[in-house]
Amino acid sequence: MDREEFLSFYDFTDRTVLITGGAGVLGVGIARILMECNANVAILSRNAERGEKSVSEINNEIKNKGKVIYVKGDVLDSESLQQAHDIIRAQFGSVDILVNAAGGNHPSATTKPDLSFFDLPLDALHYVGDLNLLGTILPCQVFGRGMAERGEGLILNVSSMNAFRPLTRIPAYSAAKAAVSNFTQWLAVHMAQNYSPHIRVNAIAPGFFLTEQNRFLLTDKDAGELSSRGRSILTHTPMNRFGTPDDLLGATMWLISPASAFVTGAVIPIDGGFSAFSGV
Repeated sequence: MDREEFLSFYDFTDRTVLITGGAGVLGVGIARILMECNANVAILSRNAERGEKSVSEINNEIKNKGKVIYVKGDVLDSESLQQAHDIIRAQFGSVDILVNAAGGNHPSATTKPDLSFFDLPLDALHYVGDLNLLGTILPCQVFGRGMAERGEGLILNVSSMNAFRPLTRIPAYSAAKAAVSNFTQWLAVHMAQNYSPHIRVNAIAPGFFLTEQNRFLLTDKDAGELSSRGRSILTHTPMNRFGTPDDLLGATMWLISPASAFVTGAVIPIDGGFSAFSGV
């Protein structure tokens, strides 16, 4: 393989990528690099203000490369996703690549000294389970149908290190992400056997990233220093740091490009070595 052929793997000209949860830190980072690679990008979010702001910021930073639009949509509402599908199709044509970046935990589904596992509220458990698992399955149904009809396409899900090694205190999130990993493998086999081996489905499994979502678990709110939990995580992370959004981009781009043409059903840890370390 020569250099030009390899570099062409990362040219996404005339390719359309949909990113669910695209107004989040991970989604915006992926959108930026894809635009640099000439892709058409649709950012899907139910929060119109955040979605439109993200598109505006990206357009201000990146000129004359790719295109990005905001599309309102809810990953737990199939009708909303179908409407988003129709808008994207009218603007760019078919969706070639689906990145399922929507997900997250909820403080009320997290055990703490004043909230035991036995008292976790049902609505919080539903919220976390539905957002992470159904919020991955439903977009795969709506946007994966076109891939099945065309016989080609790429789906990248976002699992978590919690799927490999469940953490204390977050039972719903750990279970939901384990289900995302399992579903990724199932869908990879289903698409390849029933529709086309040119439809690939993979996932990334981020380790520990200091974000607004988990900051309350990893740092002390008042002192601003690492909590005992945050220190414990770094002790068990051989690279001795939390990840940054940029750390996810290399594996993401590889998995959605022809460079990984023989990779499907894989869940790739991006965790600074956490999953490889026994603690001794």
